[in-house]
This record gives sequence, C-alpha cells and structure tokens, in this order.
Amino acid sequence: MKRYFIKLSFDGTNFCGWQSQKRAYSCDTVQEVIESALTTVCRKPQHIVGCGRTDTGVHADKFYAHWDYSEALDDKLLVKLNAILPRSISIEKIFEVNPNVNCRFQAVSRTYHYFLHTQKNPFIRHYSTEFFYRPIDFLLMREAASLFLDYTHFLPVIKLNKDDPKTHCTLMKSEWTQLTDTTYRYEIQANRFLHNMVRRIVGSMLLVGTNRLSINDLRTIMDTQATMKHIYLAAPQGLHLVNIQYPEELGIL
Repeated sequence: MKRYFIKLSFDGTNFCGWQSQKRAYSCDTVQEVIESALTTVCRKPQHIVGCGRTDTGVHADKFYAHWDYSEALDDKLLVKLNAILPRSISIEKIFEVNPNVNCRFQAVSRTYHYFLHTQKNPFIRHYSTEFFYRPIDFLLMREAASLFLDYTHFLPVIKLNKDDPKTHCTLMKSEWTQLTDTTYRYEIQANRFLHNMVRRIVGSMLLVGTNRLSINDLRTIMDTQATMKHIYLAAPQGLHLVNIQYPEELGIL
C-alpha cells in the first residue's frame, strides 16, 4: 500500500464544505465528489483524508488530501479525474509520499484570506463578502486584528467542540490590507484553527469597525476568555484557505 498526496483547489460555493457528513444535507461535500471520481477511475471504493475541514461555501485555493492505494497509478489518472470532476474542483498533482506522512496532522501552519468589499459588485459576490450597510472604520479593524496576536486561547471566538474542548492555537499573522478603494483582505496564519474561528474573528472585527464593540471591550473579553454577548459570524463566501505549510524535509510544495 502506497500513500499519495493530492494537491487541489476548489470553489466551495455549491458544496457543504470539505468533510463527508453522517447526516442528511442538501448538497455534496468536496471529499465525497473526489472519492466518487476516484472510485470511478479505480473501479473500486476509494477513501481520502483531507488536511482540514472547511465550512459550507468556503473556498480553498490550496488544499491537500492523502490517499492510500495498492496498485500502480494510471499514467492518465490526473487527466481522467479532472475530466470527471466538476469545474469547481481542480486536481493539480498527485505524488507519492512516505506512508507515515499525514496531510492533516503534520501541517505546521495554515493561512486564510478573508475578502470584503464595501461597494456592490456582482462579479465577486461568491468570493468576497459585501458589506455596504454600515460605514467601517478600518483603522479600528487593523487595531483589532493586531490585538489577536497577543493571545493563544480563543474561547470567545470559536464554536467549542464539547467532545474535544480545545481553545489553544498560535497565531503567526493577523492583518488587514486595503486592495482598492472598496476592497479589503484579511490575512491570518496559525498552526491550527478551531471551529468557526476565522469567521468569528472577522465578525468580531466588523463589530469593532462599525462601533458596536470597543477595542477595550474586545481586549477584556479576550483577557478573561468570556463568552461574547453578541456573536457575528462573517459570511462564508469571503473565506479562502490559501496555504498549508509542512516541514521542509517532507518536500511538499
């Protein structure tokens, strides 16, 4: 049995996230669609493991999965998979790795971008979040972004998993960049992310930027790890997973 890494990207607009789910839901997941394509090409059921999970509607510009397979790979596997898969999923390459390498647990950092625009734009509505209902103070947004770098526990801005109640992670980057007069990008990098963490962090910064939550109140909430009275979960379409880093010695690019 050999282990292969699959490097891919996907437009999450019409998917119920990455992860296969043991419940009734209204749309396919990315994992299910890829597994179905592999099953068709390999003519037997196949299972893949993703490097993480994404919410419904969230995109991935760069994503990895690993896959165990005992037979020789078809030389045209990549072409066949991309022909079967919808245009919203692209497989860039498939390459062999050490059988002990795990795409999820051996990642050392992940980077997300969140895109926001303050003028109605029909061409980017699936990949950036419209926010033109209230004026935004982006100096306050930048201040709120840098505030999060002071913390390693994030209970106020996550949906806690009661079966695995982890709140700890290490941020390497948290900053806003203005791209045009009306478009903005938030970049956050960490060793791991918890459930709803990025969308809730963006939501809390939007509360600050629209003067519904003060910087001092946000700092007090983070200092005490108290529950936020008003949770604002930013819309999913603005969120993109853009990079996953692995130890250099693994040679994964």
